Amino acid sequence: MKSGRVDDLKALATEMSSRTEEHEPGAVTYEYNLNSEGTECHIYERYADSSALMTHLGNFQEHFAGRFFDILEIKRWTVYGNPSEEVRNTLGGMGATFFNPIAGFSR
Repeated sequence: MKSGRVDDLKALATEMSSRTEEHEPGAVTYEYNLNSEGTECHIYERYADSSALMTHLGNFQEHFAGRFFDILEIKRWTVYGNPSEEVRNTLGGMGATFFNPIAGFSR
């Protein structure tokens, strides 16, 4: 995160979370987490399917991308699951790393 932008991040994260919850039923989990020093933010997102993720990316680009990237610098993207080719191409082009499931469960 860019120095001195914690309050800006908190305001933006609250706005983005509210909009995502209200307008994107396919967003299953959407969380911002800040370390105790206020220097690093982890964002955890889960979507019902690849289509829901692509909807989110469109909404993000339209409403929030400029402010988001003014506050945060993405250091790493990790994608879990079996995303569509469209998601792989879109996020892969932004440097995402993909991990496919081999065993386990989620309740």
